Amino acid sequence: MFDTKFAIVLRDDLPVWQKLNVTAFLTSGIIAQFPDIIGEPYLDRAGNHYNPLSIQPVIVLSADQATLGTIHRRTLERGVTTSLYVEEMFSTGFDAANRAVFAEFAPDDAKVVGIALRSEKKLVDKITKGARMHA
Repeated sequence: MFDTKFAIVLRDDLPVWQKLNVTAFLTSGIIAQFPDIIGEPYLDRAGNHYNPLSIQPVIVLSADQATLGTIHRRTLERGVTTSLYVEEMFSTGFDAANRAVFAEFAPDDAKVVGIALRSEKKLVDKITKGARMHA
């Protein structure tokens, strides 16, 4: 049905609240990159209006720190723009602080806790190799 795949890979040792937080942030980045992923608003039988949602399912995977580093490297090597969340962002409280702490790291020393990407299905599968379905 879709030529693309929308995948999020989370570090497997995060507490649940951090997994949910990172998933929300990473999803917003993909939506910003691909606004056409948003469908039409929802309307219930009583006539109440609700926000539109993504038209495409999101695959949530998990991986250890080393595998996340490999996945990050693969996205860069293949030129796939991603949403990325590093561990140090948990200690900040707003967007400018997040970007400031993010800028302190490079791919070789970033402690990636989550990465999201949307690209051609086979490419996403190759990039995320080694990650497993989130439990």
